[in-house]
Amino acid sequence: MKIFIIVGMPAAGKNIARLYAESQDMVYYATGDIVRAEVKGRGLEADAVNSSEVSDELRGEDGMGVTRLALEEVLKSGTAVGFLEGMRSWPEIELIREKADGVVVAFLTPRNVRRERIVSRGREDDSAQAFDDRDKRELAYGTAIPIAMADAYVLNTGSEDDAISQLDAIVREETVRR
Repeated sequence: MKIFIIVGMPAAGKNIARLYAESQDMVYYATGDIVRAEVKGRGLEADAVNSSEVSDELRGEDGMGVTRLALEEVLKSGTAVGFLEGMRSWPEIELIREKADGVVVAFLTPRNVRRERIVSRGREDDSAQAFDDRDKRELAYGTAIPIAMADAYVLNTGSEDDAISQLDAIVREETVRR
């Protein structure tokens, strides 16, 4: 199985990969979806504190518990190609590559553009300070390493269609290599 591992900083456009996968009838699992479902299943308010606590718990001591859950789901799908999102460290990438042909695709967007996207959403917790705090947390998790060591990049500074086109070219090239 070929798994496209989608990485990037907050608001870099990783959700574009989900839109692409869904349009191609490909499976897509995000660790964040697993965390949100667990928060909801526990009857907790879906705020940043509860989400962070549940995420840390699911990640476990080695930080890879929720990745194992997502990987298990995509492997159970039985499809030839799938997508995983939410990996924040290189050991998570290696874990996936032990079970499948993993291709790391990083979404890149300048920090000021990402901040504008977050703040313009207008959600209660989408402030410039919250953005800065989240960036620091992501970097502390080790997110920069998979981004720096990615196999391919989507430079998401134009339209959504442009980013989808870039991703499509990567997927087509990599699936030919099977």
